[in-house]
Amino acid sequence: MSTLNVQSSCGDENEQGTLTVKSALKNMLGAVSAKKATEQINLTDAVDRVLAQAITSPVNVPSHCNSAVDGYAIMQADLPAEEQVLSFNIAGRVVAGHPYKGELKKGECIQIMTGAQMPELADTVIMQEHVEVHGNAIRIDARHSARQNVRQAGEDIQQGQIILEPGIKLTPPQIGLIASLGISEISVTTALTVAVFSTGDEVLSISDAPREGCIYDSNRYSMMAALKKIGCQVLDMGIIPDDPEQLRQAFNVAAKNADAIFTSGGVSVGEADYTKQVLSETGSINFWKVAMKPGRPVAFGNIGDATFFGLPGNPVAVMVTFYQFALPCLQKMMGLSTPLISPIIKARCTHSIRKIAGRTEFQRGILSKGEDGEWEVCTAGKQGSGILRSMSDANAFIILEHERSSITEGDWVSVQVFSVLF
Repeated sequence: MSTLNVQSSCGDENEQGTLTVKSALKNMLGAVSAKKATEQINLTDAVDRVLAQAITSPVNVPSHCNSAVDGYAIMQADLPAEEQVLSFNIAGRVVAGHPYKGELKKGECIQIMTGAQMPELADTVIMQEHVEVHGNAIRIDARHSARQNVRQAGEDIQQGQIILEPGIKLTPPQIGLIASLGISEISVTTALTVAVFSTGDEVLSISDAPREGCIYDSNRYSMMAALKKIGCQVLDMGIIPDDPEQLRQAFNVAAKNADAIFTSGGVSVGEADYTKQVLSETGSINFWKVAMKPGRPVAFGNIGDATFFGLPGNPVAVMVTFYQFALPCLQKMMGLSTPLISPIIKARCTHSIRKIAGRTEFQRGILSKGEDGEWEVCTAGKQGSGILRSMSDANAFIILEHERSSITEGDWVSVQVFSVLF
């Protein structure tokens, strides 16, 4: 029986000569490094930026001993002995921001509010609920201990202590922590500049009138939105026609002005266009087949000093490969010491899914809580790699691992939630 000499495709059940998802990501991460450029910015603009220089505290936090409660400040030497009840004259009152100027004497107490600086010689605070007030005096019993209800100077942070290491993405709590030290400007890594363009005579800009045989460009907009979401500066280079010279010029311009370049399509084996040809001439590019669905064809390498990501042409494959490969690489290039964690949880699948072992599949899913309180997930409709509607309706990837075969109703599956990625 005669057979045809055909090429493998992402529709094949078993593909030869492919990289696993894990191997492809390892190769990419090994080839990129953190950008060195930094800039000083105002703290109010620093959220989601990557810290470039360690933050060292110039002060103690708290800067002074202060009361943790509303109550009465006394000297520990005056605390009642066992079974003893003592009276103290109220010598004054102190509130936060207005230190007490007098001198505390034996047998006296100072009424003190939460956060107020401890009066000189006072080192213990009796909570107001634990005293009896009689006119201008209080009575306390022996239930109390020395130094209780007092925040010590430097208890949280000591002067000269490193509180934040470089390489972290700054969150609102960390912004507040830096502000608590009186620091108004910090050093962060300069945002990555990423060039994005689409290729093909059949691709229309969204402002163009419809034309027979043509499609509107969605991939470029998906990529630009994803890049802006993580803080990249996007260089939108539009749509480049199927012309070798124009493609060559576009790649050269992008390489000179960007840290990374993103394109979609034109990287499949046997693709009948000029993209692969021009890439091979202008850069050091690897064309890979990855054992995954969707997203089998991926190109990765360098054009000049710019890192190149050639993602597949189908819209869903673009988004899958961006989040599984490009995002971790970009985070490393941004200078993140530890890539942001995208938790993968377990959920019960509410229906069967056909799968052959030998590739990783990323199904679009809808994650929800079942009546029993357990997480459950179902697919978000048709799973074709060109169907964006199901990607839009989904809130998670159902990840079916490389070695795994078909899923039956009720099986536990791995789920990656979009709210962390997107």
